[in-house]
Amino acid sequence: MSQLNPDRLFPLEEKTRQVARELYQTVKDLPIISPHGHTDPRWFAENEAFPDPAQLFITPDHYVFRMLCSQGLALESLGIPRADGGWTETDGRKIWRIFAENYHLFRATPSRMWLDHAFEEVFGWTERLNAQTADAAYDHIADCLAKPEFRPRALFERFKIEAIATTEGALDDLKWHRQIRESGWKGKVITAYRPDAVVDPEFDGFAGNVEALGELTGEDTSTWEGYLQAHRIRRAYFKDFGATSSDHGHPTARTENLSAADAAALFAKALKGSCTPEEADAFRGHMLTEMARMSLEDGLVLQIHSGSFRNHSAPTMGIFGRDKGFDIPTRTEYVQALKPLLDAVGMEPDLTIILFTLDETTCARELAPLAGVYPALKLGPAWWFYDSPEGMRRFRETTTETAGFYNTVGFNDDTRAFCSIPARHDVARRVDCAYLATLVATGRLAADEAYEVAQDLSYRLAKQAYRL
Repeated sequence: MSQLNPDRLFPLEEKTRQVARELYQTVKDLPIISPHGHTDPRWFAENEAFPDPAQLFITPDHYVFRMLCSQGLALESLGIPRADGGWTETDGRKIWRIFAENYHLFRATPSRMWLDHAFEEVFGWTERLNAQTADAAYDHIADCLAKPEFRPRALFERFKIEAIATTEGALDDLKWHRQIRESGWKGKVITAYRPDAVVDPEFDGFAGNVEALGELTGEDTSTWEGYLQAHRIRRAYFKDFGATSSDHGHPTARTENLSAADAAALFAKALKGSCTPEEADAFRGHMLTEMARMSLEDGLVLQIHSGSFRNHSAPTMGIFGRDKGFDIPTRTEYVQALKPLLDAVGMEPDLTIILFTLDETTCARELAPLAGVYPALKLGPAWWFYDSPEGMRRFRETTTETAGFYNTVGFNDDTRAFCSIPARHDVARRVDCAYLATLVATGRLAADEAYEVAQDLSYRLAKQAYRL
C-alpha cells in the first residue's frame, strides 16, 4: 500500500483543493534547479554504486541522525565517522535496523515525508518501514543500488536535475569537479565558493588557512591587499568550474564597511589570533561587504546564511567534527546589521544578495520590507528547521504582502541527502500550489496569474536568481 497521499499538503476545502491539484499538475514534472546544496561531487565524478542503504539514507543526512541522537542513540552506532578515527559501526544492515526500529520518531516530520517519497518513488518500496520490515526493505533497496540505473549519474538524470551546485571551501582543489568535466558527462554539476575558513578569525586554524590561501594563489596573504587579491583569484578558479555563487555562513547578519586602513589593522590582529569576539564579528561583517564588491566585479551571487549557532555541542564537535546536526537557530537582527552593506552596494541592480534566516520573527518585520525595496536583495527560501511544509507556508504568508513573489528566489533544497532532492522539491511545489490556490479562492490572485507564478516559484526564479 502506498504511503503517499496524492493530495498531501493541499487545502482541505474541496474547491480550493481542486485548484491546487490543477496548479500542481503543471509544475510537478518541471526540471529541478538545485542551486545550493551539499551533495558530494565525488558521487558524480566516479559514478560508482552507493555502498548500501544506510550510507545513502542515514550517515550523510543530519536531519535523520540528529533525531536518533535526540533519543539517546550513539552516533557511532549510526556509522557517523569519528574525527579521531575511533570505532564506528560499519555494518550497513545493523545501522539500518536501528533506523527502522526507530522510524516512528519521524512521524509528522518533513524527514518522514521525504523518506517515504524516496522509498516509494525512487526505489518502489511501498510498505511502511519498521522493525518487522527492516531487512526486507534493506534487501530491496540494496538490490536496486546494484543496478546501473541507480548509480549517481543515472539518478541525476532520472530526477530531471537541470543543474546542481555543490559547496566547497576556498582551499578545495575541486578535483572531483575537474574529473566530472573531463569525463565528458553532460550533467551540470557546479561548485559554489564557501570561504568561511579564511574569513572567520574564530574558525579553527584561521591563520594557517590564510597562509594556505596564499600558497594556492601565489599572493602574499600576510598583507591586506594580497589577501583580497587571493580571494579574487580563488573566486575566478571556482567560476572556471561553473560557480555562480558564493556562500557565507556567519553567526550574525552583521556587516561593516571599514576604511582600508581599519580593515588592514583588524586583519593583522586576526592573523595573530588576538581578535576579541567583537572584533572577529566585525571582521566577518566587513568581509561580507568586500565579497559583495567582488560580486559586482565577477558576477557571483552572494548568499548569506546567518543566525545559526553552529556546532552547539562541544563534546560532539570534539569527537565527530563539524556539521553533525547541532546547528541551532538564534535571534537575529537585520535592519541595523545589514545597513553598512546596503549603504555600500544595496542599490546596485546588477548585484544579487540572497538572505536566509533561521529567525522567522524577522520575516515580516525586517526581511520582507528590506527585500521589498533594495534592488540587490532577495529572500532565500525557508531554511534548515523551516524547510518544512508549515515553514514554507508561513514564509509565503509573512513575506508576500511586502516583498511579493519576485523578490524571492524560488526553492533550493540545501541537502546532503541525494535521494531527498526530488522529494523536497515536490513538497515545495505542493505547498506553493496550495498557497496560490488559497489566493485564487479568496479573490486575491487571478487563476491565470496563479499558473504563471507556480512556474516561477518551481523553476524560473531559482534559475534567474542564480544565473543558471
